[in-house]
Amino acid sequence: MLDTYTIRETDMPEEMRFLLQTYPRDTWDSHPGFREKTRHWLGAHRMFRRVAERIRLDTQAVLNKEIAIDDYAGRLSNLGGNLVANLHGHHGWEDRSYFPELAAADPRFNAGLELLEQDHLDLDIVLDDMTRKSNRVIKLATLDEAQAREETNAVLPAATAIEMFLKRHLSDEEELAVPIILHHRLRG
Repeated sequence: MLDTYTIRETDMPEEMRFLLQTYPRDTWDSHPGFREKTRHWLGAHRMFRRVAERIRLDTQAVLNKEIAIDDYAGRLSNLGGNLVANLHGHHGWEDRSYFPELAAADPRFNAGLELLEQDHLDLDIVLDDMTRKSNRVIKLATLDEAQAREETNAVLPAATAIEMFLKRHLSDEEELAVPIILHHRLRG
């Protein structure tokens, strides 16, 4: 069974990055409107990127027989479960609270908001795919090491897809939202 899903590979259109030229990424930290809540939000994004990368690297390591399948299964269960749960919680909060606040402050955010919300729906599909494939490996790890290792081949493309998805999506989200936050002095 091969699951397919559509992941937007293009950057956010330039017209949706309307304030990024005024507030480029390399100036965010020094801006007086850059507050702890925004730092925390960006920190969560850094954590998501690191965990997704770690899952992919661990998956490659088990396929290369550099780590034992039972060690991998434990790490995959912990890291994968945390990544999925935290991403669902984070994106739910953004959709219910954060994005509406930004849209109310600057209606130009709405076009980008639609794109980001679609990304969240698409990411749910990718996360579900990885969860199903990972759970299979985790269950098989104690039953049949060879089959678990074989099933890990299905986890790698899902883990890679999540890592690439997050790299693009989180950058787009940041480059749309943070300039609005700085421009309107939100999240103080």
